[in-house]
Amino acid sequence: MGTTRRGVICDWAGVLTSPLADSIRAWLHEDRIDPDHYHEVMRPYFDGSLADANPVHALERGEIETGAFERDLALLLRRTDGRPISSEGLIQRMFARFHPVHDMYEALRTVRHGGSSTALLSNSWGNGYPRSHFDTTFDEVVISGEVGMRKPEERIYLHTCERLGLRPQDCVFIDDLERNVRTAEGLGMAGILHTDTASTRQSLDLFLAADPV
Repeated sequence: MGTTRRGVICDWAGVLTSPLADSIRAWLHEDRIDPDHYHEVMRPYFDGSLADANPVHALERGEIETGAFERDLALLLRRTDGRPISSEGLIQRMFARFHPVHDMYEALRTVRHGGSSTALLSNSWGNGYPRSHFDTTFDEVVISGEVGMRKPEERIYLHTCERLGLRPQDCVFIDDLERNVRTAEGLGMAGILHTDTASTRQSLDLFLAADPV
């Protein structure tokens, strides 16, 4: 017999919010930060060259304080007017333009009302989340900095499944980063690489129906 997926695990930034690139671009403009220099500074954090010494990974696991990370990052960045960058509240300002995508929240609520379990799985930079949406949307909320693990480490996916009381094979995973989706699929989840709400909803409808024999 085929398998019916009974759980949905969803990312936050870029899935339940406006696109990551757009939101970061708006922050850079508002804070007058040189965008080319910003991308040059951040590239080693995301291209794998820093390996285990990556401060972003440490921040996402909650291994370093947000304030310390902000101070270090502010020293690396450069404003277009030459003025120093204020480190206080830097991450809050960075994430202030991540506006909620209400249609995606509604899609997950529909899934939940239909009997499937739902979980949020997000890599945190110590930023605040719009938790007012969470109680009506998710059965479980897993934030990387609160559990000491981060995507794409397999253990945080397994931890989230355990919180739902489900196997990976029972779950659908949604993320806007391909490497995170590939890890989920390697564990047996059905993966959705999110690009827009309409296509993600269509994929969810297919995965939450009984798989063919």
